[in-house]
Amino acid sequence: MKIPKGEVKTYKQVAIAINRPKSARAVANACGKNPYAPTVPCHRVIRSNGTYGGFSAPGGTKLKKKLLKKEGFMLQKPHK
Repeated sequence: MKIPKGEVKTYKQVAIAINRPKSARAVANACGKNPYAPTVPCHRVIRSNGTYGGFSAPGGTKLKKKLLKKEGFMLQKPHK
């Protein structure tokens, strides 16, 4: 809920923010079990490699991309 519209954090950044720096996977799992998506905006949490990751709400990652775009955020293509 603390990630503003148009911004994202990685699962790792969220883990660090809750003082559990080795718990990025647990953060991802918690986001994946969010029954209130997209009202509780777990769509604003992405993978450290710059990809979207999953999304638990009906519509999956297509909806996640659409919500982020609507909020003014577009992922950049990862650098190789």
